[in-house]
Formats: sequence, structure tokens, C-alpha cells
Amino acid sequence: MLNQKFQTTAVIGSQWGDEGKGKVTDYFAQDADIIVRWSGGNNAGHTIVFDQKKFKLSVIPSGIFNQKVTCVIANGCVINLEKLIEEINYLKENGYNCNNLKISDRAHIIFPYHLALDESEEKIKKEQAIGTTKKGIGPCYSDKINRVGIRIGDLLEQEQFMKKLIANVAVKNQILTKIYHYEKTFNAEEIAERIFKHLLPQFKQYITDTRVLLYENLQLEKKILFEGAQGTLLDLDHGTYPFVTSSHPIASSIAVGTGLPLKAVTNIVGITKAYNTRVGAGVFPTEFEDEIAKKIREVGNEYGTVSKRPRRIGWFDAVIAKYSAEINGLTGLAITLLDVLTGVKELKVCTSYVLNGQEINYVPSQINNFNLCQAKYITLPGWKEDITKVTSFEQLPINAKKYLAKISELVGVPITMFSVGPNRKQTIIVKNMKE
Repeated sequence: MLNQKFQTTAVIGSQWGDEGKGKVTDYFAQDADIIVRWSGGNNAGHTIVFDQKKFKLSVIPSGIFNQKVTCVIANGCVINLEKLIEEINYLKENGYNCNNLKISDRAHIIFPYHLALDESEEKIKKEQAIGTTKKGIGPCYSDKINRVGIRIGDLLEQEQFMKKLIANVAVKNQILTKIYHYEKTFNAEEIAERIFKHLLPQFKQYITDTRVLLYENLQLEKKILFEGAQGTLLDLDHGTYPFVTSSHPIASSIAVGTGLPLKAVTNIVGITKAYNTRVGAGVFPTEFEDEIAKKIREVGNEYGTVSKRPRRIGWFDAVIAKYSAEINGLTGLAITLLDVLTGVKELKVCTSYVLNGQEINYVPSQINNFNLCQAKYITLPGWKEDITKVTSFEQLPINAKKYLAKISELVGVPITMFSVGPNRKQTIIVKNMKE
């Protein structure tokens, strides 16, 4: 039986990703024993800033910078081995030995043919393209669902691995050349040689059954932090389908992505920007593009960590935030990039939508209806004061306090932390939220 007398924490994206989950995870990591990524792949970039240094990761959990913490890539993730080794070497060059890294033997491997398929599928769709990062994530998850995927544990049985790889490469070459007219074919022996000679020796020592590791540590009452990737509105079932990711970034997927029971997660923090952004195609009710949007994009450095694409800018959407709170069972909100709004005279907050002349306060399940939704706003006064050096909620300008209070009221979840800059020290816990 599970013996749990303490709080575990999940960091969940409450919008379309890019909310600042890496920064918040890094903050919580200072007091954690284990940090876990349970879904997604290297399509999810996290930026962490501390000690005047900036680090960017997309495979390895953000908690890797705390060498006393065990960092786990769990079974629900898909792993690009080249990118994994690139990040391991990057971290070692910066003084982090990665000896605290553990990789699930059940996690699936992204192969070069997955990237080729991703690119080819997006290309053939033309104006109907989803806007993926072309990292092979979707095709890898497709293989997993089709029961032809190859897992990290297969690398430990080379003969069996080769049988699977040869079979997969033969099929993928047919699809790529005959359907997508791809100009090259892939060679299973060349792929395997690269893996077994150059890649596997650099991470073999990290491979383990992470489900067993995590459950044992739950029994020992260790502090576990679950690091989310992407955001709730990109969830395969509950996001803005089909403009979604290929996995489940919501809190309930932690059980499937780790092998732990549902009740293993007790504290669920929803990360949300003080405004909204989105990368790629898809519905975005509060999107706007003017001089204020351009200012927010530049001040907030709103360009994809992985894709480098400029992010679309929108006002804060309380309908989406409340939707995320309900789906994830959020126990608190963490508002990031509050400082970016400094100097904006008036701040809009979406409180409901108008669909076919009717006011609604929910997210429509059908994308065609969601596309028709018009945001209905309230307007709040902004602030001019520099807030990048505040260390408590009480030190914020009155209008910044009112802005946060209104968000909390509309979403129905207390704000437990906010950030006023990229540095770890600019993340502030809210102890008493009074205006």
C-alpha cells in the first residue's frame, strides 16, 4: 500500500505552453528530492536563469542543476538520443556531471525517420499544417500507439533491437519515398552503428525501471516534483484539437506517464503568464497585434525556445485558465512575466466568449465553434512602477495587486507565487494576498 504523508507537487502549463514551467520547476527543485518529466519530448524547451547564467533544456528535467536531486525521464516521454547526448555534454561542459539522471527503460526512442515523416507530413498538408516543431514527436507516438515503437530498454538487447529497427526502417522508407516522395532512404545498420558506438555508451548507466525507483521513493516519503511539458490547451484530448501536441500534458496523465497511482500527486500548481501566447496555428480568442503586442513580444522575449518562432500575443484569458484549473484540479496558480506588463496603460482580461450571439463561459470542444468565439473583456488599469526588484506581494503597486487579485477571483484558484523577472531570485511566494 502507498504510504504518503507529505505533499508531492506537479508543475502544469495552464495555457498553450511556454508559460515558464522550467523557471518554476527550478525554483521548487531547490527543496525537492526527485524531479520527473512524464510526457513529451524535445519539442518542449525550458529556459532557466540563475547566477547571471541562462540555460536552455528540452529533454533533461530542469532540476538537473541541483546535483543533490534525482532527475527522471519517465516512461511517458519520447527521447531523441542525439539531443539527449547533446544536452548531457552541454551540462557537463558547464559543470553538471548528470550522475543524478535516470532514464526509463520504457520510454520510446525518436529515430531519424520520425523527423523525416514529421517534416513530410507537415509539407504535404500545406495550409492545413498543424505547425509542429518537426522534431518527430508525433510520428514517434504514432509508432507507440501502433505497437511498433522501439523503447530505451530494447537497446540493452541488441539482437532484438536490430530485428525491430530493420522492420521499421523498411516500412518507413516505403512510406517516405512512395507517398511523400522523400529524396533519401534510411539504413538500419547505419542508425544502429551510430547508436551503439557513439550514443549508448554515454547514457547506458542512466537506464533503469523508473517506475520502481519512483514508487520506492514515495514509500520513503521523498519529495517528488513532476515537471510538465507543453500546456493544457495542447492536450491531445482536452486541447484545441487538432492543433495540439501528441501526448497528455495534464495532471491526470502523470499516473500513466510514470506508473504511479493517481493519489501520488497532492499539490498541482498551474503556471500561467500574466498574458497569453501561442506558437503555431490554431484558435486564439484573445490574440491581438499592435504596438502593445510588439512591446510585450520584445520585452518578454516571446520567441520559441526550440522553434525560435515569434509567439502570438494575447490578453489574459480567464476562460482558458478556469478550464485548465478544472481539468487539472489546480491547487494554486503561479503567474509568470508579470513585469512584462509594466508600462501598459490598460490591461484587458477575457471573462467570457460570445458564440453565435450567445455569451458562454466554457471552451467549446469543436474547433470550428471555438474559432467563432469572440472574447468579452473587462479592462483594468496598468502600472508604471518598476517591479523587477520587489520581494513580496505587498511591495507591488496597487494596480498590479488588483490585477493578480482579479485573475485569482475569475479562475477560482489562489495565486501562490508570481515572478517579476527571469532570475530564480525573482520568483516570489505569496503568503497573504491582500490589496
